Amino acid sequence: MIAHLRGRVIDKDAESAVIDVNGVGYEVALSSATAQGLAALGAEARLWVHSHFVQDGGLALYGFADREERTLFATLLGVQGVGPKVALAILSGLPAAELTRAIAGADIARLTQIKGVGRKTAERLAVELRDKLVPFPVAPASGAAGRSNPSSSPSGGAASAWPERIRDVQGALASLGYRLGEVEPVLERLDPERPVDELIKQALAALRRV
Repeated sequence: MIAHLRGRVIDKDAESAVIDVNGVGYEVALSSATAQGLAALGAEARLWVHSHFVQDGGLALYGFADREERTLFATLLGVQGVGPKVALAILSGLPAAELTRAIAGADIARLTQIKGVGRKTAERLAVELRDKLVPFPVAPASGAAGRSNPSSSPSGGAASAWPERIRDVQGALASLGYRLGEVEPVLERLDPERPVDELIKQALAALRRV
């Protein structure tokens, strides 16, 4: 597996580059940020590389200016339905810091502005990565706090008595735009001993079947 390249840039455009390493040219797909900061033609460049094997297509290389961006790319690949091309589009669509804030805050509207990211993919990013990219919980979206506040609904007393993990699930669903009234029957059937991310996936699956 190729993890790092250091060599001379012999060709490049907005999406890829060819790096000559001791006479061997490696074609590497790039995020927009890495492409913009890449050295000029003929100059030496260093890239952190993610190697991805493509069935019937050989090895595809994805290059990044630093290890942090490569790590973020690999993390995005862990989301269901996100392949290398989509992950690269996501990185190119938003600066890394803004991307992590959008995922942490479950900002579905912001995420769906990225080319190639639909609502379902945006929801998966917010749910599956909310605890992997940031050390703080998902912040309620604008307007969601009022809907998720137990005292603002007739069944608020029951909601306030839920175990902590179930309340975390309800907060995540509220940040995605779900009202307490529509999620409460689903939340009552969840096992509070299960991990929060698993419970959120179960709740979303149940809500889509309703």
